[in-house]
Amino acid sequence: MNDGVVPLSQLAHGDRGTVHQLQLEAAVIGRLASLGFSLGTNVGMLQNRGNGPLIVKVRHSRIALERRLASSVLVARARRPANEPPED
Repeated sequence: MNDGVVPLSQLAHGDRGTVHQLQLEAAVIGRLASLGFSLGTNVGMLQNRGNGPLIVKVRHSRIALERRLASSVLVARARRPANEPPED
């Protein structure tokens, strides 16, 4: 895996990234695309408690994703300036 590219499920609250790769079947990729997930899309982690579903901000929407599914979405982490608060 490239440096800085991690599964979406590894982002912490307030982290942001860009969708880099979808390691899923075509039908599932199509479903994610209908929710706004596509290569190059910016995402922000709103809730990740370490187990259970995640809540992700995608294209001005809040999307709940099953952790197993989020583990198959690879994102390039965005660097956030130290003085910038987490995104809510």
